[in-house]
Amino acid sequence: MKTAARSTIRISFILLIMAVIGCLQLSFRKAVSPSVGIVDVYLTSFEKATADFEGMALAWKAGQSSPDSLKAGLLRTRLAYKEVEFLLAYYFPEYVKEHINGAPLLHIERNDSRAMVVTPQGLQVLDELVFGEESEKEKGQIAALAQQLKKHSQHLIDGFRQQPIKVTDWANAIRLQLVRLFTLGVTGFDTPGSLNALPEAISSLAAIKAITVSLAQEYGDTAAFQPLLSQLGEAIAYLQQPVGFDDFDRLSFLRNHINPLYKAFLYFPTGRRQSGSSGTAATGNIAWNNASHTIFSDEFLNPYYFTELTEKEDSKALHALGERLFYDPILSSNNAISCATCHQPELAFTDGRPKSASSMQERTVQRNAPTLLNAVYADRYFYDLRAFSLEQQAEHVIFHQMEFNTAYSDITRKLSRDADYTARFKQCFGDREVTRERFTKALASYVLSLRSFNSPFDRYARGESDTLNVLAQQGFNLFMGKAACGTCHFAPTFAGLVPPLYTENESEILGLPEQPGMKLADSDNGRYDNAVFSEKAWIYEKSFKTSTVRNVALTAPYFHHGAFPTLEQVIDFYNNGGGTGMGLAVKNQTLAADSLHLTDGEKRALIVFMESLTDGKTESRKVRK
Repeated sequence: MKTAARSTIRISFILLIMAVIGCLQLSFRKAVSPSVGIVDVYLTSFEKATADFEGMALAWKAGQSSPDSLKAGLLRTRLAYKEVEFLLAYYFPEYVKEHINGAPLLHIERNDSRAMVVTPQGLQVLDELVFGEESEKEKGQIAALAQQLKKHSQHLIDGFRQQPIKVTDWANAIRLQLVRLFTLGVTGFDTPGSLNALPEAISSLAAIKAITVSLAQEYGDTAAFQPLLSQLGEAIAYLQQPVGFDDFDRLSFLRNHINPLYKAFLYFPTGRRQSGSSGTAATGNIAWNNASHTIFSDEFLNPYYFTELTEKEDSKALHALGERLFYDPILSSNNAISCATCHQPELAFTDGRPKSASSMQERTVQRNAPTLLNAVYADRYFYDLRAFSLEQQAEHVIFHQMEFNTAYSDITRKLSRDADYTARFKQCFGDREVTRERFTKALASYVLSLRSFNSPFDRYARGESDTLNVLAQQGFNLFMGKAACGTCHFAPTFAGLVPPLYTENESEILGLPEQPGMKLADSDNGRYDNAVFSEKAWIYEKSFKTSTVRNVALTAPYFHHGAFPTLEQVIDFYNNGGGTGMGLAVKNQTLAADSLHLTDGEKRALIVFMESLTDGKTESRKVRK
């Protein structure tokens, strides 16, 4: 009896403590999250929408619902998700990517040392299926995906409701949403089937505005928030214009609304610059610089996130040492080639060859040299993504028998015998010792400095210039809209580094022929043969890293095999639907095989836009000896 009584008392006491803790948590959350109530309204709306859509999908599978009602149900579900996406994706980015709104592409998960191919799920997959021509044949898959969506969204919402929200998280989450909205939203990346991009952007901004109103009321200073609310209202009104997806002026939207809002929310809601956060996107060591003022500048991303070198270790002296090493053929075994042999500054750090020269006479390496401008902004390096850091990328060149054909021990021995080099190492590191680690830090310092965000287009996008060729403006809108270039070459790097967190590189299967127009596929297997055996999977056969189109006017010939001499040929290839569109049998082509139906004028505008991405600094760089 006494034991039972004690047990009862103990359980009651534990329950009491848990209740007190729960109340404290709720009080804390209310204190730091003034608008949690309105967020919960949006969460409930998303819950209901996913449940309703599950019912519609099951009815569609049973032949009891029409295609139009299914499409309308999915659109409502996506609009409801967009209202709260900025917080859900901020706190749980990996879960959202995997289960709620990831790209509709096969991907892998590692199982020990093996790669398992995983089928995508979530809203983007549903958008492509429900609005696709084969939706009638996909009834079972659509119903299964709808059931998964309901289950995973409920799990996500339950987890979020236990998540405390700091005041600074509002600003960071909203600013990342502005980046997401522009780079993935209005480009059509998020809506591959419906292209319902503009209404979704309205839904997202309207929710952000409502939450901002709530915060203004909680802070008791609505006048201070009025300029921001007006900006949000103007952005929403701009999106509500009676224009279709293809005709929407994305450049004006960027200049007049996205960039100003992005800067304004830097000081939200306290009127002071925001820094630090409990969210994934603001831990201090991140790719996105949450203190940046604009999306199209070299302050937007943190280059040190992508290197083993830290900002604290870097210096002007280290940069100068790295620059000297970059141009010195002493690094190669035969003292004949340097990094600059294949990465020439006047060609935007490429070499203008279809395939780069080898250290062996009359021979070339397998592929050409990609630009080093903005190369630091990547989590994987080389066309086949075989290197995992900037430093490791250099290592592959050093050891490759067709390139430097040497070893770190040989390089450090040579440098240790050079009085000028040992003096430079002492200036950088405090003593004259030349080590592998110090050598790689110096090279990384120079390469990460090769950043290019000051082209005529960048200055216009930032509002520093009001002059940009009208064709370039039209070309940007095509690039980010009808031509769908921006759904793989993501702004602002215009490479495969995926927004809004910019921590992962995409590779694509284009179905490239050996030569333009030739009905013979290129034999290079790309990522499939990169010797990273933990991701060896058929979905990466002939898959290549998505390169930047910045400074592309200087980097011909194009693609990894340099088979396309002109941009006109490149655009024709994409316009015709890649290899599949031209009749090649391509396994798992990730490029849409449908024609883009670009006119000759639109093709020209695309080229003029890409030419406007040429950074004048790259043409004036001189070789330093």
